[in-house]
Amino acid sequence: MAAYACNNNQSNNLVVYPYNFIDFYPQNANFGVVTPQPLGVINPNLISPSQVLVPCNPPVFLVPSFNFPLNPSVLVQMDEERSLSLVQLMTNEGLVPSTEEEDKRRNVIQKLKEIVLAWVKRVAWQRRLPKEQIAETHATILTYGSYGLGVHGSDSDIDALCLGPEFATMAEDFFVVLHNMLKSRPEVSEIHCVKDAKVPLMRFKFDGILIDLPYARLHVLSVPENVDVLNPFFLRDLDETSWKSLSGVRANKCILQLVPDLEKFQSVLRSIKLWAKRRGVYGNLHGFLGGVHLAILVAHVCQNHPKGSLNTLVANFFKTYAYWPWPTPVMLQDPMLPAAGYPSETRSLMPIRLPCSPHEYCHSNITRSTFYKIRTEFLRGHNTTRDLMRPDFDWHFLFEPFPYSKKYARFVKVYLSASNQDELGDWVGWVKSRFRSLILKLEEVQGLCDPNPTEYIDVDVTVPHVVFYWGLQPGRTNLLDIVAVEKDFLKNIHNGFQGSPGRMELLVVQASQLSKSSQLDSGSGRRTKACWKNLDYNLPRIPVYSQHLPNYIIGYVDAKADSKYPSAGG
Repeated sequence: MAAYACNNNQSNNLVVYPYNFIDFYPQNANFGVVTPQPLGVINPNLISPSQVLVPCNPPVFLVPSFNFPLNPSVLVQMDEERSLSLVQLMTNEGLVPSTEEEDKRRNVIQKLKEIVLAWVKRVAWQRRLPKEQIAETHATILTYGSYGLGVHGSDSDIDALCLGPEFATMAEDFFVVLHNMLKSRPEVSEIHCVKDAKVPLMRFKFDGILIDLPYARLHVLSVPENVDVLNPFFLRDLDETSWKSLSGVRANKCILQLVPDLEKFQSVLRSIKLWAKRRGVYGNLHGFLGGVHLAILVAHVCQNHPKGSLNTLVANFFKTYAYWPWPTPVMLQDPMLPAAGYPSETRSLMPIRLPCSPHEYCHSNITRSTFYKIRTEFLRGHNTTRDLMRPDFDWHFLFEPFPYSKKYARFVKVYLSASNQDELGDWVGWVKSRFRSLILKLEEVQGLCDPNPTEYIDVDVTVPHVVFYWGLQPGRTNLLDIVAVEKDFLKNIHNGFQGSPGRMELLVVQASQLSKSSQLDSGSGRRTKACWKNLDYNLPRIPVYSQHLPNYIIGYVDAKADSKYPSAGG
């Protein structure tokens, strides 16, 4: 049973009476408490709890029922200790990059900015612009995603947007000129052009750090380094691809402006991302929550509990979404946007509105199966964190890997292979982008399924491959016609794929048949970035000539590639 607390005028103690589960700290409580330092961008210096000062009017606490008076300072102390233990767990998990790793990332971003600046001046020269204009023209790099929010880990990639002026096209200047400039750099390796994605981009490693680099073209002659992507002046007359490329940067900037305490927001988001990955509910391509979804959900809780401790914010995160009345959309409080008067999102089971626009919602692949799994994990998290006085509480229980092999008796095994590792990257990325149709088909013929996002390797197989194991709930029948499902899905993935298709096979396996190398319950495995079109640099190369300078070669492309990429602005 939960509790209701009130002030006892006869003593300095807090008397606790049985009632319903209620909030821990009121928003207007004024504490003289030294709160634990949240988990920021750099490794935090953990501080020890100091003497706790209790407010004159004690707040209402989340505590179980007792038959004796309870000093409120004990509750505040326990809340602080929980917060400190969560910070320590995050540090022990290695989720915070070291100072050296931070410096390396900053140097990579700075080098990219220098390359992009040299690139835009080269493009301006190719366009035969006046010397004065070439000298003044500018392009820049803006980071977003986990790095832009300050919640990246030691092995995280960097999402960086290249912003160029109106004369720099995507087809010729970005995917050819800039591509060749990057490829010539000794720091750059494994560079690919991903042209078939919803947001076309280049993917490469710079000094060993994976970079995703989309492009947006603004209708200006020069893009200032500190360009304000929320300013309508820079958003006028954007093409569709540039608008999509800008959405991540704009959402990040809005979130950072709207949260009341940035460091607490970052600490909570790190914790929730770890929880989502361990419990198998992280990954947009598999129908679960992506990074931007979690960032907005966490920001919403931080706005509603601006004075909350780290422990309180995490507990309120699970309480809020365990009982959220979906499909009511989650939206941040933004004084710059009207609170009502805009149409709601009706196509999504869990609509989450982007904070930068009243008309835009986060792209979602959530289905009935994944919606059920997410809701179940919200409830589990709430039941784990709701009781402040629970004597056996341990944060590790919240972050326990999901026990797939104990939960499910049968699995759909999705096997993908190719002749070499590069082709496997193409094939896996393409198939994953079509996973939603496979989930929907399995729901149609079987019932609920749980698409585990982790990729596994079978040590007994020699060819390049990855394996997925998706849990099957007991359905209408145990006789799943997996051959028909496979045939239907093969038609889907072969439609539109450019390249040499690999092998895809679906099998129904029992939990007892799983190989020990799969380690479904360990949280191990690997995750790879989707990549649709990798360029093979061993193929013959053909020159690409400038449309503005006669007989001037701007770069080279594969002999089999299409140099006439009809993208936005091209």
